[in-house]
Amino acid sequence: MIAALLLLAAASPPVAPRPLYRDPVHDGAADASTVYDKATGEWVMFYTNRRADLPRADDKDVRWVHGTAIGIARSKDGAHWRYSGMAAIPERCTGATLWAPEVQWLGGQWHMWLTVVPGIFRDWNAPRFIVHLTSPDLASWTCGERLDLGSDRVIDASVLALPRGGYRLFFNDERQDKAIVTVDSPDLVHWTRGQRLTRTPGEGPKAFRWKGRTWLISDAWKGLLVMRSDDGGDSWTIQPGHILAQPGRHPTDRAKGQHPDIIVAGDRAYILYFVHQHGEAEAKADPEWGRRTVIQIAELREEDGIISVDRDAPAIVRLAP
Repeated sequence: MIAALLLLAAASPPVAPRPLYRDPVHDGAADASTVYDKATGEWVMFYTNRRADLPRADDKDVRWVHGTAIGIARSKDGAHWRYSGMAAIPERCTGATLWAPEVQWLGGQWHMWLTVVPGIFRDWNAPRFIVHLTSPDLASWTCGERLDLGSDRVIDASVLALPRGGYRLFFNDERQDKAIVTVDSPDLVHWTRGQRLTRTPGEGPKAFRWKGRTWLISDAWKGLLVMRSDDGGDSWTIQPGHILAQPGRHPTDRAKGQHPDIIVAGDRAYILYFVHQHGEAEAKADPEWGRRTVIQIAELREEDGIISVDRDAPAIVRLAP
């Protein structure tokens, strides 16, 4: 009986802890991009490693979200993660501040689209651009091109292989009132202007295919905006309201969800999002505690073209490569 119970427990999918992941260096994990590494049989999370523990000169000092490296975490089951160092991003094609990696396996190699800020700034008044890198193994990265997206303030790339062929890159253009904008490419190198998708400000778009539809979830700063396309990405329907807008009940999850990542596993889909720690007991004694951020996970639900998520429910992680 004991042996049977042990086998059953071993075969049962794991329940993710809260938080799913906490950065051990600066306690500022955000902006995750998660892929499966067939070479090691592990899930790999790349993330913005914010310096949440850096003292500020005053309330307007934002150096702590600059000077950021890209952290890496690894997991065998998608539920239990361990810190795995920093990504080896070449300095010659990037800069002092790295944000929001987008990592995908396409065309026989790994690709990364990375937001770069060329310096460490005390305020938000600095140029921002997106660069493309490639890798054979997720360890060594080769500089590619700096994308010409028609603006000097672009961040947060998300790339989608289109059903009819070619690729679409979604990004945030701060010069267009922080709208989500697209460009298209036949080869992941040459891009042509697409369309502006949002009229309200936001960032952190994540595009994905699930249940025969194309979806886009982005951070609207008051929860996450959900958009649906039934024709592969040419026309979009905005879902009313915002998901993850209300704080969760559990410790470390008591603030709105921000900057999503999506893992599609067959008919299931999981959302990874980061949460500021304003709502935690530590924040009552330390006013700077709220700058700390953690990664959480929850399962998405879809019914009649509407996505919902119960962040308070146990996240039973059933991932397949």
